[in-house]
Amino acid sequence: MRLCWFSSCFRNRIHFIQMPLPDRCTEVQNDSCRFNVFMLESVKLYEGGRSVGRIEAAITYVEQLFRCNAGGHDAAHTMRVYHNAMQLASMETECDREIVALAALLHDADDHKLFVTENNANARAFLTEYAVPPERIEQICHVINGVSFSQNRGTRPDTLEGKIVQDADRLDAIGAIGIARTFAYGGEHGRPLKASVDHFHEKLLLLKDEMNTDAAKEVAGRRHAFMMQFLKQLDEETEMAL
Repeated sequence: MRLCWFSSCFRNRIHFIQMPLPDRCTEVQNDSCRFNVFMLESVKLYEGGRSVGRIEAAITYVEQLFRCNAGGHDAAHTMRVYHNAMQLASMETECDREIVALAALLHDADDHKLFVTENNANARAFLTEYAVPPERIEQICHVINGVSFSQNRGTRPDTLEGKIVQDADRLDAIGAIGIARTFAYGGEHGRPLKASVDHFHEKLLLLKDEMNTDAAKEVAGRRHAFMMQFLKQLDEETEMAL
C-alpha cells in the first residue's frame, strides 16, 4: 500500500499523519484550517545500484510539506540548503552525496518549531516509502539531528556528511539571506526590531567560527563581513545595532 500524508495547517504548525487513501489527491476546507491530502509517488527501482527519483521526490515532498509556511523555514530555505550542501559535497571526494542530498532536503521535515512529530517521523516515513535501506535511514537521521544550532551548541558532527549539511544550513542563516530571514521571522512572530537585532549577536555572528569545511569557512567569512557592515549602517540609523 502506498503512503499518503494528511496535513493540517493551523496556527503556523503543521500536523502530518499517514493513512491509506485512493490514488488521487483531495482537498477539504473548514472554518479553522485547510486540509490537504497528497500521495507520494510510487517507489522507483534501482539503476546501477542507486535509487532513481528519490531526490526529485524529496523536492516535491518538501514543497508540499512547507506549503503553509512563508517564513524563514520554508521550501525555498530547504532548497538553498540543498544547493549549498551539494556545492560543498562536490569539493569533498570522500562524502556520500546521496546521504548529503536527502539529509539536506529533509533537515527541517521534523523541526519542532513547525511540526508535532517524534524521532524524525516525517523524514523516516518518506525514506521508508522510497525503499532507503534501514541503515542508511539511520545515517540520514543522524545527520539531520546534528543540524540544529540550539540543540548542538558547542558540538560538531562526527561524520563528513553531517559537517557538510550543518555548514549548508548555517550558511543560509548569515549574509544577505540571513538578514532577510531574520526580519521575515521576526515579522511573522511579532518580534520587535530590537529583538531581531539581538538575534545577530546571540547566534548569527557566532556562526562564522563554527563552520566545519574549508569551503564553508571561506563563504562564511564574506557573509559575516556583510552582516557587520549592515549592522554598522543600522546602528548609524537607529543607534541599536552595536
